[in-house]
Amino acid sequence: MKNIRNFCIIAHIDHGKSTLADRLLDFTKTVTEREKQDQLLDNMDLERERGITIKSHAIQMEYEYKGEKYILNLIDTPGHVDFSYEVSRSIAACEGALLIIDAAQSIQAQTISNLYLALENDLEIIPILNKIDLPSANPEEVKDDIVDLLGCSPDDIIPASGKTGLGVDKILEAIVERIPAPKGDPDAPLQALIFDSVYNPFRGVETYFRVMNGEITKGQKIKFMSTGKIYDADEVGTLKLNQVAKQSVKTGDVGYLITGIKDAREVKVGDTITSAVNGCTEIIDGFEDVKPMVFAGIYPVDTEDYEELRASMEKLQLNDASLVFTPESSAALGFGFRCGFLGMLHLEIIQERLEREFDMTVITTVPNVSYLAYTKKDPETPIVVNNPSDLPDLSKLDRVEEPYIKASVITKADFVGQVMSLCIEKRGQITNQTYLTPERVELNFDMPLAEIVFDFYDRLKTVSKGYASFDYSPIGMRASNLVKVDVLINANSVDALSALIHADNAYNIGKKMCEKLRELIPRQQFDIPIQAAIGAKIIARETIKALRKDVTAKCYGGDISRKRKLLEKQKKGKKRMRQIGNVEVPQSAFMAVLKLND
Repeated sequence: MKNIRNFCIIAHIDHGKSTLADRLLDFTKTVTEREKQDQLLDNMDLERERGITIKSHAIQMEYEYKGEKYILNLIDTPGHVDFSYEVSRSIAACEGALLIIDAAQSIQAQTISNLYLALENDLEIIPILNKIDLPSANPEEVKDDIVDLLGCSPDDIIPASGKTGLGVDKILEAIVERIPAPKGDPDAPLQALIFDSVYNPFRGVETYFRVMNGEITKGQKIKFMSTGKIYDADEVGTLKLNQVAKQSVKTGDVGYLITGIKDAREVKVGDTITSAVNGCTEIIDGFEDVKPMVFAGIYPVDTEDYEELRASMEKLQLNDASLVFTPESSAALGFGFRCGFLGMLHLEIIQERLEREFDMTVITTVPNVSYLAYTKKDPETPIVVNNPSDLPDLSKLDRVEEPYIKASVITKADFVGQVMSLCIEKRGQITNQTYLTPERVELNFDMPLAEIVFDFYDRLKTVSKGYASFDYSPIGMRASNLVKVDVLINANSVDALSALIHADNAYNIGKKMCEKLRELIPRQQFDIPIQAAIGAKIIARETIKALRKDVTAKCYGGDISRKRKLLEKQKKGKKRMRQIGNVEVPQSAFMAVLKLND
């Protein structure tokens, strides 16, 4: 056990952790020349294209130092804020962390939030200054920032470059020397932490775990403590680039387990594995069920593809247990699903994977968050509102609560004004402002989650010219003055466009929605009124004018009453047409509602 080192890499998006992981694998000869490729641990096409890690990975390296052989387990972590629970479980499985900071971009919001997670778990932090070969790098300045943040000495910081491989040998030496060996009792009952799971179509769910106490052996009966289910360990082993089957995985090591489970929801990240006979009684703390934060309706473009969409969603759920969906129907869009996502990035990824992997073109409705509504009849029991149409009638409503988050934005001092006004426009309340250096400021806000769901991130990048980084964590529910805004087209309510909005913004947003829809809905032979309403009260209206045929063209000269008669006749026809007319709302209209500020 004394020669095992478990570590993870924490960094903000795009600070080069996947590239540096490649160099570590090259240096320890874990991958052969033939297997080499860039961003080796990011095996999804989407991850490579966007340059982000979506799914965390684990890999074992062997390294010889001063004549002794060491086993190094790298547990990679996703970089985006949507996946922060996965990051926390990966960190809990380690004793040390490499904190990678880009020498050109300095410290960013996510670096800090993941660093706090690591410090809470008492990890040994090894600071690494990456990308020092870039012409725009500012190593001395960033070094001072790191010293201020960590309180370490400047000599502890390892200068490195993932591109050229500079400093990789120093990093490996530091991992062996600075990170403590795992602690644990090899003779105690089995206790292992699940930090990830992957679905394999041929073998079922592969569970990745770290053994805290005891050992896990092939053929042993094991129990998942949160679900209480018992399985046989058909195969256990360690994770090289490909899996290596072993007879047993001992205390302190990281490995994989195959039990033939077919449903990814049965394997929960953060759960504890123990032996079915004489197992441990304590669950490793920190386990929670991942809750979706953002909800949106996903509908097939063609209603006949509903069953196909259901099959695709179920297959996706095997790979990604944090996706939840329930069937729903909408008068405007037919049958579809109400889906829960971890955040907006998660929503985009699911939508993209549906299109790429399953050839499904889908319509996504306006994303919203989950609210709690209380009625006057029973002001104690909350009704969960995931869809604006679930909101009880206004006359029966006592209050509505919405989820709030603590947001932290790190930006250059020049952009503080613009960032503040954006956050205040989004109903944020500033709680703290700290100057990390004379040039960089950290702003903390309490703001409603619903406000950052749409376009907050894009607008933040715009007002700060790309220099602001953003991170958030939920802080619970607060009562709020919310109203349901419905959109009526030709006097019919389009349920897919209704939204829950704060009463102060309802008029502006209703007006913008109507204007946007007037541009996007094609003109018909009759006038189409577009209205935004709260309950029975209309708060905004636009009209799409009719395409008009000139019926008086054949009357030249003569009496005006002749023309009048023809126009009256046309008017009656238009009126009748409007009563039976059907207005098609194009797909672009649903998407445009998301981008009202453009």
